[in-house]
Amino acid sequence: MRVVIQRVNRATVEVGGKVVGKIDKGILAYVGIEKGDTEKEIAFMAEKILNLRIFPDDRYRMNLSVKDIGGAILSISQFTLASYIKKGRRPDFTDAEDPDKAEPLYERFNELLAREIPVEKGVFGAMMNIESVNAGPVTFIIEKKYNA
Repeated sequence: MRVVIQRVNRATVEVGGKVVGKIDKGILAYVGIEKGDTEKEIAFMAEKILNLRIFPDDRYRMNLSVKDIGGAILSISQFTLASYIKKGRRPDFTDAEDPDKAEPLYERFNELLAREIPVEKGVFGAMMNIESVNAGPVTFIIEKKYNA
């Protein structure tokens, strides 16, 4: 599983010209489910993101989590995060989980997050337009490999 998170002041996702998800201060999370991912990887990633201290305290140090600031998460499924570009010019998507298996894991990930803070999301498998205002900028890549 690979997730790219960005600290944002606001973020919006549209599908077909209609806003389907919108947050103010919080985290924009691009979520890539890989073959072999299980509940273990999903739970690890949800806990990590909820508690990662990437927001500034009153002394501008990264000491606060998205929960601490009363923020939200905009979760976007993105199978291209499971790609590898080692040779040639075409990405290899063989490590991306099949949609029938990835969608329930993605939904479970969002359920785990939503136990603690508000979660908005895009539409799994849809073409989406995402707008965001990255605060910082602050961006992290978090990975949890199957059986690792």
